Amino acid sequence: MGSIVERALLPWAHRVKSHVNLPVRLSWGNGAASALALGDFSEPAVEIRVRDPAAISLLMHPGLDTLGEAYVEGLIDVEGSIGEILDVAHRLAASAEPEKGLLRRIRRHSRHTRDSDRDAIRYHYDVSNAFYRQWLGESMVYSCAYFPNGNESIDQAQLKKMDHILCKIDLKPGQRLLDIGCGWGSLVLRAAQEYGARCVGVTLSKDQFDWARERVRAAGLQEQIDIRLQDYRDVADGPFDRITSVGMFEHVGLDHLVDYFGQVRQLLKSDGWVMNHGITSTDAFDGETRHGSGHFIDRYVFPHGELPHISTVLHSLQEGGLEAFDVENLRRHYQRTTQLWSEAFEARAAHLRSLVGEKRWRIWRIYLAGCAWAFENDEVALYQVLCGPAGRSSAGLPWSRGWMYRGV
Repeated sequence: MGSIVERALLPWAHRVKSHVNLPVRLSWGNGAASALALGDFSEPAVEIRVRDPAAISLLMHPGLDTLGEAYVEGLIDVEGSIGEILDVAHRLAASAEPEKGLLRRIRRHSRHTRDSDRDAIRYHYDVSNAFYRQWLGESMVYSCAYFPNGNESIDQAQLKKMDHILCKIDLKPGQRLLDIGCGWGSLVLRAAQEYGARCVGVTLSKDQFDWARERVRAAGLQEQIDIRLQDYRDVADGPFDRITSVGMFEHVGLDHLVDYFGQVRQLLKSDGWVMNHGITSTDAFDGETRHGSGHFIDRYVFPHGELPHISTVLHSLQEGGLEAFDVENLRRHYQRTTQLWSEAFEARAAHLRSLVGEKRWRIWRIYLAGCAWAFENDEVALYQVLCGPAGRSSAGLPWSRGWMYRGV
């Protein structure tokens, strides 16, 4: 393999060294002679070891998707801190495919059916509850946390996030709350225990359903919380006083957002409130994130996931019969959340690998670190949009935002 790799990569390595100058050693086979420097350095921050000649074409045309594929499929090994690895990957991708400022990113449209949506959810979430618990923390909340002071632990910040949401929707004792995409049940448990709400939580993940049902049973809240393995489009016992959707609408698809918000409106009382909390694109035309990262996520992490720009969200929910009356950008908070997840993941690397195997461990490792990078660098954002039925009187709305911060 040595001579094949060397002949193929030597001109490319010299080009990278002269144009990008990365603190990287590229190696293959055995021995110091089977290595190339991609920059001027005394000690490399990152070492890329080629394990299979199939990696060559992926390295020579580096994008975040091709580099991610080479790593996930075991064609290369990479040594170094996860932060330095991500920095090298982005610099390589940027040097290979410079983007022009006026060039629109590609807007992807996936085919969404009930079966494909269910399968996509189960692919991502039905991995292992024990796996998720290792890096999500005791709260088992897989969405953006809220850091009012910036120094909270992940579990503290997740409680703050749940209270921030439940205060924002002004949840009252006895009100009916529907949580679309309820995950492992943390939000409905909080809503029932601390706010006295009667809750329905729906999920398409069997693992989440089983875990959430057990948590409800252990808390003795079966009469107050109903966890269902159900598509939100099949919920037929509305209307609800309040509806929350946290980290779910990313799976809906750009072409289905109006229908999604329309269904939410049908399930809502005429004086009800809705909180939609979800990741958005920062591309004004709903395009993919740069350098192929969206393709990598679609293939390995979130099949059929699509991110709208916040302007698309607001336009779609209005078309669906809802009016937004408060919008908050929590991009900084999701950067901190994913950073803490990634740090916990790195700290438990060996155990996590034993739980899910090498390939899935590699997928989640670079995905979490990549998310932290993307939120930090304005590739993606996180918006909470509070809304109610369009066309109603404004008489029932508070005059200020003070009510939102009672629990913070």
